[in-house]
Amino acid sequence: MKFSLFVHMERLDASQDHKTLYEEFVTLCEIADRGGMHAIWTGEHHGMEFTIAPNPFVTIADLARRTNNVRLGTGTVIAPFWHPIKLAGEAAMTDLICDGRLDIGIARGAYSFEYERLLPGLDAWSAGQRMRELIPAVKGIWAGDYAHDGEFWKFPATTSAPKPLQDPHPPIWVAARDPNSHEFAVANRCNVQVTPLWQDDEEVRSLMARFNDACAKNHEVARPKIMLLRHTYVGSDEADIAQAAHEMSVYYNYFFAWFKNERPIRQGLIERIPDEDIAANAMLSGDAMRRNNVVGTADEVIARLKTYKAMGYDEYSFWIDTGMSFERKKASLERFIAEVMPAFAE
Repeated sequence: MKFSLFVHMERLDASQDHKTLYEEFVTLCEIADRGGMHAIWTGEHHGMEFTIAPNPFVTIADLARRTNNVRLGTGTVIAPFWHPIKLAGEAAMTDLICDGRLDIGIARGAYSFEYERLLPGLDAWSAGQRMRELIPAVKGIWAGDYAHDGEFWKFPATTSAPKPLQDPHPPIWVAARDPNSHEFAVANRCNVQVTPLWQDDEEVRSLMARFNDACAKNHEVARPKIMLLRHTYVGSDEADIAQAAHEMSVYYNYFFAWFKNERPIRQGLIERIPDEDIAANAMLSGDAMRRNNVVGTADEVIARLKTYKAMGYDEYSFWIDTGMSFERKKASLERFIAEVMPAFAE
């Protein structure tokens, strides 16, 4: 099982400037590269200080000059916000810039806040349909002289300029949850990214079961890879771990506030959630975060990850975004590299 870092910039308030946030983001990526992680994933979001990532290809092009070995992935681009020709060309150019280290994760998107601003009237279903049309079209454009007459896009014969360095193209990963998404990904020879978010390991097992079912239904297709993404913290002691669990609780309360799209937003920041409201949310309590996410000592994290490896996951991605301080993120990542990863060395 390979290990990767899933990382954006995020702010819960305006106490830290964007330039410092970016430099801290880069530092975490450099630590992952030096530490022997397999990949770095960074995504796309718009108008949200909670997840600052307007164009992953720009970020990856910068990381390509600051890292040496790690693969660089979009985790993820939001399919309905891209024209197939534009996505094919920008991804191909990025693959050239990073010497063939690009992976492309694609999702339908999750936040109605973004849908309302970039494609008013879009819903999750139609966003998923756009993703299903986009991926085969992008592959066709990379192959060359590809014309498209679909529900969402129509264009005459087009060839990507440039073409990707990787042959035939960078690996494509689909963010999947429901069985149909798994089946689409496998049938179209795409790898799969899954996350249980705040849920426990029953959801981790269920996601793998959906993937296995999709592989069984498409037995003529070579089994793709599957990556598990989870919020992770390797603590130094119980007090440190308890603090991390609380910080994840706060993070997920804000995640759901953005997802529900009901609280006022000013300057890209959502209205603060009162501490008593966070404390009253048992589903997202610190205790729940400690049980459900991968939060604990190095030995506890190793034991948890070995169960995921036994389930068949090919890659585990350390989701570091939690709203905690840079110093705490850095310390946890360094402990993961030094104390957890060696237990999986082959």
